[in-house]
Amino acid sequence: MANTPQHDNSANPWLELRRLTPARIALGRTGTSLPTGAQLDFQFAHAQARDAVHLAFDHAGLREQLSERGRDSLLLHSAAADRHSYLQRPDLGRRLHEDSAQRLREHAQANPGGVDLAIVVADGLSALAVHRHTLPFLARLEEQSAADGWSTSPVVLVEQGRVAVADEVGELLGAKMTVILIGERPGLSSPDSLGLYFTYNPKVGLTDAYRNCISNVRLEGLSYGMAAHRLLYLMREACRRQLSGVNLKDEAQVQTLESDSDTPKSGNFLLSKP
Repeated sequence: MANTPQHDNSANPWLELRRLTPARIALGRTGTSLPTGAQLDFQFAHAQARDAVHLAFDHAGLREQLSERGRDSLLLHSAAADRHSYLQRPDLGRRLHEDSAQRLREHAQANPGGVDLAIVVADGLSALAVHRHTLPFLARLEEQSAADGWSTSPVVLVEQGRVAVADEVGELLGAKMTVILIGERPGLSSPDSLGLYFTYNPKVGLTDAYRNCISNVRLEGLSYGMAAHRLLYLMREACRRQLSGVNLKDEAQVQTLESDSDTPKSGNFLLSKP
C-alpha cells in the first residue's frame, strides 16, 4: 500500500498568522473538505451565536447588581411584544411601548431639568454581551466622567430594544446626549460583543448618520477603559460643536507603545497623517 504524502506544515506561513487571530484561517483540508475538527469548531461557534440571539434578557439580575453599586434604574419595554416580533419587526424595537413611554414622562416630570447624558441598556441581538460587559464598562465610564461633572440619568433598561429606542428615551428625559449599550449581532468568534451608540440632541426620527458607534467592547476586543475614553471624547466634542454622527470623527488621543507618557498620539490610524 502506497504511503500517503505528508504535507510540511512548518512551511505554511498561514499557521503563524493563525496564532494571532480568531479568524478562521489555515484550517487545513481533508481531500476537498474541511478537517473534522475545524467543521465541529464552526458548528459550535454557530450554535453559540444562535444562542446569544435568543438568550433572554436578565434585566432583574442586572437591576439588582446596579442597585448594589448604588445606581438607580428604570425597566422599560419596546413596542415589540416578544422576541419573535422583535426579530421579525425591527421598527417595533426602535420605539417604546406606550406604557413605558408614559412611565418615562412621569419620571421626567418628577425630575425636571433634564440631564447631560441618558444611559440606555438594551438586549439587542446579544443579551449575553449586555450581561457580561455592562457593569464593568459603566464602572470605567463613571470613573472618567466624574471629573467632568456630567449629570446622568438612572440606567434605563429596555427589553427587546434596538439602537434608535435611545432617541425616544433621551427626548422624553430632556437629555442633551444619549448612549445606548446594546448587544451586537453575534459573529462566529464573538457572540458577546457590546456596541455603544452615542447621539447628541436625541429625538425620534434620527437616522444612523446622527450617531457615533464604538464597537466590539469586550475582553478580546476594545477594552472598557478605552471605550469609556473614546465616549468621553465624543461627549466633549459633541457639546463643543453641537453635533454627532458622520460630522464628528473619533480622533481621541490615546496612549500607544511608541508614545511617551506625557505625549499621547492619535490612536485612530485611519485619521493619522503619514
